[in-house]
Amino acid sequence: MADQFSQQIIFTNSVGDAVEAWVAEARPSKLFVIADSNTARLCLPALAGESASVAAATHIVVPAGENHKNLATLASIWDSLCSNGATRNSAVINLGGGVVTDMGGFAAATFKRGIRFINIPTTLLAAVDAAVGGKTGIDFNGFKNEIGAFCSADAVVISTRFFPTLPRQELLSGYAEMLKHSLLKGGDAYNRLTAKAPEQFSQEELLELLRESVMVKKAVVEEDPTEKGLRKSLNLGHTAGHAFESWALECGRPVAHGYAVAWGLVVDLVLSHLKLGFPSAMLRNVAGLVEELYGRLPLECKHYPALLEYMRHDKKNAGDGTIAFTLLKAPGEVDVNCTATPEEITAALDIFRDLLHI
Repeated sequence: MADQFSQQIIFTNSVGDAVEAWVAEARPSKLFVIADSNTARLCLPALAGESASVAAATHIVVPAGENHKNLATLASIWDSLCSNGATRNSAVINLGGGVVTDMGGFAAATFKRGIRFINIPTTLLAAVDAAVGGKTGIDFNGFKNEIGAFCSADAVVISTRFFPTLPRQELLSGYAEMLKHSLLKGGDAYNRLTAKAPEQFSQEELLELLRESVMVKKAVVEEDPTEKGLRKSLNLGHTAGHAFESWALECGRPVAHGYAVAWGLVVDLVLSHLKLGFPSAMLRNVAGLVEELYGRLPLECKHYPALLEYMRHDKKNAGDGTIAFTLLKAPGEVDVNCTATPEEITAALDIFRDLLHI
């Protein structure tokens, strides 16, 4: 197997050629493709048409949706690998969004103590976030990514060719992570990304923006693969975002991950303004964009205790009663060692609701 944290990232719209080159190098004894019911219908036939290896592989199709990113589905993948003769010399291609790359990566990382795998993200969110960086896992007991492991794919093939199959909500979900990366990078990255509405970029323009965004994450992951320090910067927007996501799911009104992250970005920038002096004009600019693209979360004061409870469960917390956040002094100036009290978070949620006119 490749080194645990090595990961080749290939930016191309010739996905079949990239797969064939990897298979020729890896020479697996047997090849498996993991896809969900959506990508098996919308993406797998096209890829099989241009890659003989994909066409000949054993296809494992799992139900689509975050609610299926669980132990039962993971066990079904392991069962399929077993019953179809997978060995330590087999390999897996994960073709799909973040659910497939997270769960398929974890299945590969744990089957026979690890078999090789590559990710081919078919959504903008997976391309910019889930498929890159070596985090794998499943949801458990109502909490996102509660069970998992760090294990990088041998390669990630990033392409925009499957994006025309995406509904606008899925495109916006990935765009939220690109917003996060642009704020982490600083300079003109945010202005370049927001120069047009997401759907107005051509596939070529979007691929270049994706390259810039993904390389922000890649640089951070290579310096801190197991999230001991700098990698915590990638959690910008995620402490509140994961809480929004879990709360909405509990209420029976699930929201897309990227939408939750977009709202979480605003909360984190409010805290950044209150605690580190993040510029108020930039805060209002981001909040206005988030309201325009992602709408308003139906949040009331009575929901704060539930959100705080989800934040207390966040894996980044030190256990001293405070809640960990990644905050910004300004775009490109990150502080990964911030905490906030429940009172400060409550104040930030109040301002968040004012900014988004909730």
